[in-house]
Parts: sequence; C-alpha cells; structure tokens
Amino acid sequence: QLQLVESGGGLVESGGSLRLSCTVSGVTVDRYAMGWFRQAPGKERERVSCMSSRGDGKVYDEDSVRGRFTVSRDKAENTMYLLMNSVKAEDTGDYFCATYPRYYCAGQPDSWGQGTQVTVSS
Repeated sequence: QLQLVESGGGLVESGGSLRLSCTVSGVTVDRYAMGWFRQAPGKERERVSCMSSRGDGKVYDEDSVRGRFTVSRDKAENTMYLLMNSVKAEDTGDYFCATYPRYYCAGQPDSWGQGTQVTVSS
C-alpha cells in the first residue's frame, strides 16, 4: 500500500532553515505528482508546492514561499524534500505531503502523510 511519512519538523528560529522529508513506500517517488501542504493554527490547509513526476518536472509554488522553499526528489532515497529557507512566523504549522492521482499537479490529492509540525520562533 502507498504510504507517506513526513519527518524533519521542529522548532526553528525566524530566518533559519529546515528540511522536511517525505519518504514514500509502495511506489517510487516519481510515480505520481506530489505536493507539500500546510495548515497553520486556526487556518485552512493550503498547498505550499507541487512537483510533477513526468515531463519537465514542473514545480508549482505558493506565492508566499516562492524563492524561499524548494521542493525536490531523491530517487535513491525514494523521498521528496521541502527545503525551507528564511522561515517566517507565518510558516508555522503542520506540514503534510501528498500524492496526486496522475503525473501532474491537478485535481485533489488521494494519499496523505500524517504530518510533521514546524514551529518558527521569534
């Protein structure tokens, strides 16, 4: 069965960096388009970024993280990463990875990890 497990969250100072990992089991990490989502306290879940799994591997970034966060895949580790640089207080929240039904970042995700918490301190 397809499983996604996030890790790497924790407490980080404003301006610092974290790298989140999403380890994939059951399929290769490039089988489906995959995205990172987050849910801040009292807010709705939002997509942070998404990466297609075929073609040019097009990446879609939320405006609020563009230029600061970088999504990538490591096929050898069967893992998708989210490198978070220059973090801000607004980046605090629970971060989830998810797969899409196809190779492209469209529609609704159909598999989710359990999340990892990121807290940005001042």
